[in-house]
Amino acid sequence: MELQALPSRIGQVRRIVSAQLRHWRLDALTDRAALGVTELLTNVHRHARPDKICTVDIELLLYRLTVSVRDHDPRLPRVHDAEPYQTCGRGLAMIAAMCENWGARAQGDAGKIVWFTLPVPGTAPLTATLPVYGAATTGPFTGSTDLMVPVDLAPGPGPLNGRAGTRSFVLG
Repeated sequence: MELQALPSRIGQVRRIVSAQLRHWRLDALTDRAALGVTELLTNVHRHARPDKICTVDIELLLYRLTVSVRDHDPRLPRVHDAEPYQTCGRGLAMIAAMCENWGARAQGDAGKIVWFTLPVPGTAPLTATLPVYGAATTGPFTGSTDLMVPVDLAPGPGPLNGRAGTRSFVLG
């Protein structure tokens, strides 16, 4: 869903994400996903230049939910150590604490994508560590790549092998 990251719209997007997760029967992820998307959209509202236009995507692939926000500002976010009395500056640290992975990927002059993943509860863990959306397990990905290398999964039991278990939803 493309939107202008204004405070009034952030609450609407949070409700849309929550409704989609309930539809997918992922109620256990609703609070963390809603908090994460709120923090990412708040960062767009507070920091993105030249405009506050962004796109929110959520995707369920294998045993992971990925929430991403793309904006037009090429500057990558950084985690800050907020002082105890400060009322802001903890968003990315909260995302890092509550999610499986998170990161940011530059899109050249077109901006960046900031994302996080949550494991789907009650599913069998993957047998191998797989790359997630092109970033590291702690902190933002700072390298550059234009390629997403496909991962070949060995066949095995369960309904989520290969693309059969892929569910994707673009808000809007």
